[in-house]
Amino acid sequence: MLICVAVGALVIAIPANSSSQKHFLKTYKGTPYEDARYHGSPQKLPGRVECAYYDRGGEGVAYHDADAKNNGSGALNPADGTYLNQFRMDEGVDTSYTKFHDEIDNSPYDLVQPPENQLYVGWTEPGEWFNITVETDHVGLYTADLLYTSNHGGTISLDVNGEPATPPLNIPSTFDAKDPIPWRQWHHWNLAPHLSQVRLPAGKSVLTVHILTEGNMNLAYFDFK
Repeated sequence: MLICVAVGALVIAIPANSSSQKHFLKTYKGTPYEDARYHGSPQKLPGRVECAYYDRGGEGVAYHDADAKNNGSGALNPADGTYLNQFRMDEGVDTSYTKFHDEIDNSPYDLVQPPENQLYVGWTEPGEWFNITVETDHVGLYTADLLYTSNHGGTISLDVNGEPATPPLNIPSTFDAKDPIPWRQWHHWNLAPHLSQVRLPAGKSVLTVHILTEGNMNLAYFDFK
C-alpha cells in the first residue's frame, strides 16, 4: 500500500507496510558493490548515491536489464585494461562515464556540467531496475536531486525495501535542437533538483530505481539531503 501526501509542489509517497519491508531485507540476496578501488559498504545518507555502484547479486537479484550485454563498458568503451573502460563490463546493466575530450559530456549544450569521469547507468529501457543498498543515521524524509541526461524525457520511480516509495517521477527531456551533433543528445547533462522526497528508516535500506517510461536516460547520482 502506498500513501501519497502533497507537500507544496512535491508528492511524497510513504510506504505503509513495514512488515513486508522487514521481510524483504531478511530475504534479499544482493550485497553492496565492492571492487579494488571502491570499498563496498552501504552508501551513506544524507549524501551522494552513485547509480553505477548498484548492488552485486546479478540479474533478477540486484538488477533487471533488457539484455545481458553491457553496452558501455567493454563495448562503446573498449576493454583496454583501464578501470573506467572495463567497469562492471561482465554485468548486464549498461555503464559508462563522462568524457571531456571532443566536447562529449562538457559541451555548451549542457544545462549543468557533470564531473569528469563520472560513472553512470545508461542505455535505460522501460521495465529495467537496479538496487542500491544505503544506510541512514536516522529516520526521516530525504529530498533527492538527480544528475541525469534524457533524450526523450520519461519517468522513473523509487522503492524502499521492496515497497513503492514514490509515484512516477517526471524526468524532463534534455533534447536541444540547436545541437548539430545528433548522438550528443544523449549527453546533455542536467540536474533535477528536489525530484522527490523519500521517507527512509534508520539503518540499512535497499533503494530500487525503476525505469518506467521512455528510457534513453543516463542516471549518474542522487544527492539525498
